[in-house]
Amino acid sequence: MEPPLPLADPWLSLLGILFWLLVSAFFSAADTALNAAPRAALKSLADKGARGAVAALAVIEDNERMVGTLLLGRIVAKVSAAVLAAGLVLRHGLEAGGVLAVLAVTLLVLIFGEVLPKTLAATHPETTALRTAATVRGLIWLVGPLLALVRGLSDAILRLFGLKTDPNRHILALRAEIAGAIAMGHFEGAVEKEARDRLLGALDLSDRTVDEIMRHRRQIEMIDADLPPDAIITRVLASAHSRLPVFRDNEENILGVVHAKDLLREADRLTRGPEASVAGLDIVKVAMKPYFIPETTALDEQMREFLKRHAHFALVVDEYGALQGLITLEDILEEIVGEITDEFDVVDRSSALKPTASGDYLVDGAATIRDLNRAMDWRLPDDEANTLAGLVIHEAQMIPTEGMAFSFHGFRFEVAQRRENRLTKIKLRPL
Repeated sequence: MEPPLPLADPWLSLLGILFWLLVSAFFSAADTALNAAPRAALKSLADKGARGAVAALAVIEDNERMVGTLLLGRIVAKVSAAVLAAGLVLRHGLEAGGVLAVLAVTLLVLIFGEVLPKTLAATHPETTALRTAATVRGLIWLVGPLLALVRGLSDAILRLFGLKTDPNRHILALRAEIAGAIAMGHFEGAVEKEARDRLLGALDLSDRTVDEIMRHRRQIEMIDADLPPDAIITRVLASAHSRLPVFRDNEENILGVVHAKDLLREADRLTRGPEASVAGLDIVKVAMKPYFIPETTALDEQMREFLKRHAHFALVVDEYGALQGLITLEDILEEIVGEITDEFDVVDRSSALKPTASGDYLVDGAATIRDLNRAMDWRLPDDEANTLAGLVIHEAQMIPTEGMAFSFHGFRFEVAQRRENRLTKIKLRPL
């Protein structure tokens, strides 16, 4: 018979289990706190000189290594506690006491190593993050080489299966976190709908391109450079726009962009003196050099270009150089603040969003899906089409005739008016 184990061995095992239980609780609390603590709050605390705030921000910034370190710490703590518990079972020969010890350790790990520390950390995320960040930061430095090895192996396995990691995933996750916080704030009543739309609109500028919001070339008002000067002045004065493209021979041959103020200034100069006449007006000389941009330009990039050039107006072309439309600085700003109107905007676009007696909405086919979603809190998809007419054509896989109706995405769509190949009026009703 083997000699009995020293009396101190079980107590040492219990102390070891308790130690690893505390270690598990620390890593669980740190994991919850560092993921739940708002970065803005931590940045504010760091600016005020709060201890641990700088370390917390540094740890959160290095998100991948933080997750790896916390996961490794929790695994080591739980495995070590399990090994010590298994030792107790072996010493007691699977008797009732040993089984109860294993059950007790499992329950302790679940309650005091997971649930309780996570609950406390979620209740006080900033405080917990400040108290645990310095230790976690030191552990990240300590196990950094091991984490680098593990990361290299995981990336190699992913490449073996043809998968690649996104180097910008942290930035994308941060943007998704901000958008989620804004949406949750609106859901809970802390953020008004208008504020939500503006914040999300500003956040989406980098994901959207000018071809999504530009005025299509069919809707562009242009001036023929070969028109008589009197006719040119009359057309410019009659227009609701202050800037108009100038073309010659065909509308693809854009010579410049004339500003109404520049034209009137030149007309005023020509009409002064005894031989006053606008017959000598050359609109091409008055017009500004056209500013062309590709249709794939991101909205935030184009807004920066407008501000850098002190410009408000650009002509959009495709990859072949063909004119597709135009975009203004106001168009981009409207994606943030909503529709901007002045005394010259005589069209009441809001009337298209008033339901009829039957509950249908009669909407212009050229209305953008994004504007409809923003105004009505709908969730129509805008991945395949920018306008309502484009969505109907895409889903129908044809150009429908008047009276044809379709149901998709939780709405009923009916073509109310068609001109040539354009769906100009569409009735839709939520189902």
